[in-house]
Amino acid sequence: MRHDRAVAAMPAAATHARMLRATVAFAAATCALAGCSRLTFVKPSADRDSYTQVAPDYDVREDPREAARTLARERAAAAAEALRGGDLAQAAQLARQALEGDRGVAAAHTVLALVAERRGDAKDAGEHYAAAAKLAPADGTALNNYGAWLCAAGKPARALPYFDRALADRAYPTPASALANAGACALRAGQGQRAERDLRRALAIDPAEPTALAGMARLEFDAGDYLQARAFSERRLAAAAATPEVLQLASRIENALGDAARAARYVQRMRDEFPASQQAPGGESRQ
Repeated sequence: MRHDRAVAAMPAAATHARMLRATVAFAAATCALAGCSRLTFVKPSADRDSYTQVAPDYDVREDPREAARTLARERAAAAAEALRGGDLAQAAQLARQALEGDRGVAAAHTVLALVAERRGDAKDAGEHYAAAAKLAPADGTALNNYGAWLCAAGKPARALPYFDRALADRAYPTPASALANAGACALRAGQGQRAERDLRRALAIDPAEPTALAGMARLEFDAGDYLQARAFSERRLAAAAATPEVLQLASRIENALGDAARAARYVQRMRDEFPASQQAPGGESRQ
């Protein structure tokens, strides 16, 4: 199950807003020197060479609430950058500062969720993923992330609608991720037809999507088509770094095909690469 790790960069509107604030600040400073508090514009009267001054009905001073919201979004973007650089402490600090300035910044919750996951705190991660999805109910990234967390937490029936909503976001940049997650989650929920549909749709978009390849390997294995399961398993191992679950399934596939030597190699690889993962008889992992 994959989360969308990247937090979207600040939109171009933020750059425009900064430029606009700089322009207004300059004008306001000039105005202050002249002893006024509102910008004025010269409007010609009906008489030739006669002018009157009229002032528009707005103040040039920036709304403090909007300034706080802008600063919060900038801190959330900085937190995402710190997370990409691997600085979990800095990422968490900046994300919390963003939320202190504006409780409605969904991206800050996403950063805190990812930090919590990397620290092994699944409960805290789930709370932040849920908050991000609530604050951004039409954002594909936030919805896919929360759906992935729900499914990993053993709640596939609750997770599936979040993937559907993520896919409804036309601006969502990685639909293959949500489709792969939906397929894998449907497989856990015992919805085989939906699982195959979504997994194949994900692979049609991205033939190397790891979650979709692993899901198809599991689906074919459960259906008894071990040669197809092997093909998908090998593609999965070539697409991304191995996990204990992927190696375990590969071993079971080879045992089913009668190749004990290849099965043993996968088991040995799992012991070498994931020494903390304990194996029960038959290749099942113990928790």
